[in-house]
Formats: sequence, structure tokens, C-alpha cells
Amino acid sequence: MAACEVCGNDYDDAFEVRMGGQTHVFDSFECAIHRLAPSCEHCDCRVIGHGVQSGDLIFCCAACAVSEGADGLRDHVSA
Repeated sequence: MAACEVCGNDYDDAFEVRMGGQTHVFDSFECAIHRLAPSCEHCDCRVIGHGVQSGDLIFCCAACAVSEGADGLRDHVSA
């Protein structure tokens, strides 16, 4: 069994997520989101969908991005 790095639960169905060259262990998607999902620069909610990005800033939606003065909004895609 492996212990969740967020809550410490020692769970036989824990899973690993590899991100940025690091391996993380969680017992639930809730804990994985808590640790790994970025926060919206405007409202501070966790961005668990596509969100929008302006430069290096990530927002949960276009409304939050516009509230912070972002322009030229698009999904984060490779050009």
C-alpha cells in the first residue's frame, strides 16, 4: 500500500501521477487536484478543466481573465 501525499491515507488503491519529472501518490482525484491543479489568478479556484491562459497566467474562465485585464485569450495550444 502507498500513503497519499496530501491526506496521509494508506490506501491499497492509491495511484501515481507523474508531472514535471516528479512522481506523486494520491488516494483520490480530490487530493491530486488539491496538490497539482493550478489556481485561477483572479478568483483562486482550482482550474480542473481547460481554463484560459494569458502569458504565464492561468484563469478558470475568460470572465476572470478579462477582470484581470488579460487580452488575446485562447486555449493553451501548441502553434
